[in-house]
Amino acid sequence: MLPEGFVKRLKTQKYIDPEKLPEALDQPSPVSIRVNPGKWDKTPAGSGPVPWCSSGFYLNERYSFTADPLYHAGCYYPQEASGMFIGEIFRQIAGADNNLKVLDLCSAPGGKATHLSSLLGPDGLLVANEVIRQRASVLAENIIRWGATNTIVTQNDPADFSSLQGFFDLILVDAPCSGEGMFRDAVARREWSEGNALHCSVRQRRILAAVWPALMEDGILIYSTCTFNPAENEENVNWLLNNYQAESVKIDIDGFDGIVKIYQKGISCYGFYPDRLKGEGLFISVIRKTGRDEKSARREIKETGSRLSKEDLKTINDRTIFHEKSLLRAGDEIISIAGSRDDYFHLRRKLRIIKGGTTVCRIKNRVYLPSYQLALSPGFRKGSFPAVDLDYGQAIAYLRRDTLHLPGQEKGWIVVTYDGVSLGFINNLGNRLNNYYPVNWRIRMEITENGYDRIIRWND
Repeated sequence: MLPEGFVKRLKTQKYIDPEKLPEALDQPSPVSIRVNPGKWDKTPAGSGPVPWCSSGFYLNERYSFTADPLYHAGCYYPQEASGMFIGEIFRQIAGADNNLKVLDLCSAPGGKATHLSSLLGPDGLLVANEVIRQRASVLAENIIRWGATNTIVTQNDPADFSSLQGFFDLILVDAPCSGEGMFRDAVARREWSEGNALHCSVRQRRILAAVWPALMEDGILIYSTCTFNPAENEENVNWLLNNYQAESVKIDIDGFDGIVKIYQKGISCYGFYPDRLKGEGLFISVIRKTGRDEKSARREIKETGSRLSKEDLKTINDRTIFHEKSLLRAGDEIISIAGSRDDYFHLRRKLRIIKGGTTVCRIKNRVYLPSYQLALSPGFRKGSFPAVDLDYGQAIAYLRRDTLHLPGQEKGWIVVTYDGVSLGFINNLGNRLNNYYPVNWRIRMEITENGYDRIIRWND
């Protein structure tokens, strides 16, 4: 049953149908994915388009993503359709300007971050942050799979960003909330309470206040929640506009049926209600910063890594298409950092970076051992290593870190692919194949050959 306090409140809310919305929340959730345009150009068979996202698709059934090698290769990301509207907002706000610095403050598990990284392109910089360590690790994993070379992953409290005055052009705050928009899930219903909803609204204001100084003048803040509660939504937007120099920004939604315009006290917000469209509940508002903070950020740049030697550069240039300016040697690793060197080292002084870019290789006894991150990256130079395309059973064995048998392969490092898309590296020692898929990523569930019948089919 839906919480009694929630049902009672719906009867007093504008823009909500108190009878149809609860009925919709008792129906199964739609299944949708967003395809990675940097890796995959096919569409799911029998799918329908998500109206506000050119790479988003509704699936006709719920598939087993864990059993699909293309999911592990980063060809697509299972994402709720309403949340994909972030991409349409970015398109309307940024236009053709992709040389932007963007912060996704509450980023795990990475749906919106992977979306923004694709929209930004190679010249932009995305900082994807998550304060909880375990969730930050999941976020970094999804960023690596996606091949997001323009993304830095951090693990910081929102207050830590207050010292980065005016650094970001755009900030997304997809705030932790009471989760009413996810009430198709029984766990979300059980965890809801009026007291928790009040706690969330207070915490959301703290988050907004903490991150506000990091937004540049005329910069854009996108505030979103997956709840219907006005105290967490439009009331918090009004609070922000009343306490800071800011203005509400209108988004053109005329081409999208079902999205509801929410007007209150001079602000424009947008509601996604499951009884009116095919998606979960979502609230979004777009805010422009109209004033400049009194303090200006003083950049403290101190490089803590070393430049590459001629031998390093030759090896890396043979294996990658990364620009030399992005390359940095840190200890026994060579990485291609996201963003400029100045931005990277400035952020490193202020934040706890857990992924600063793409790890290209590790150097051991003067041998350059290729990184799994390189295999999943668009910076990988095709043809720099021999490649072997695996069938479904072999790909699952690789992803489980089982022993592979691939007779007839030459010795040394080999890229393994599935349907032409890279999964990672193996090292053929002659008498055995060493599997270099990350241990903590391995598939633990049992998958038989029948798993092939439970994965997405694609149009040619």
